Amino acid sequence: MSVDIDVLTKQAEADGIQKYVVGAYIMQDDTLLLLKRAPGEDFLPDLVELPSGGVDPGENLLQGLEREIIEETGLTITSVDRYINFFDYTSGSGKKARQFNFAVTVATPFEIKLNPAEHVAYYWVVPTADNLDGHFNLSDKTRKTIIQASDVLLDQAA
Repeated sequence: MSVDIDVLTKQAEADGIQKYVVGAYIMQDDTLLLLKRAPGEDFLPDLVELPSGGVDPGENLLQGLEREIIEETGLTITSVDRYINFFDYTSGSGKKARQFNFAVTVATPFEIKLNPAEHVAYYWVVPTADNLDGHFNLSDKTRKTIIQASDVLLDQAA
């Protein structure tokens, strides 16, 4: 991977970011893995999102990414292939958060194991506007970040 995660976090700190979140672009052939949040979630119930979660104190971005993907999907990352992009939002606790998104490779076979308290469904979707628009309850920022990354992701999957 060609990006320095220390540079990413220093820039986020300079931008006033208070919470770091990591997300994964997990591709299977030409499809992207998305998760649907449980209806009982306090923050953004029923939202469809990339597999993602907060970085814990003492973790760097990649350590948090590895832990979160295991917790959210049961999948094990075998490589972090590249840093893709980020988006900022306000967390459920009111903190300024930045989600750093990475393309990753995971061990196969793809045996998704969701925690039903957090997620109730998963989808494999070709990451294009036509396939996302009107079909999934995505936040605008998640939709935009997936569309921006779609060329890179589909090239990687090919």
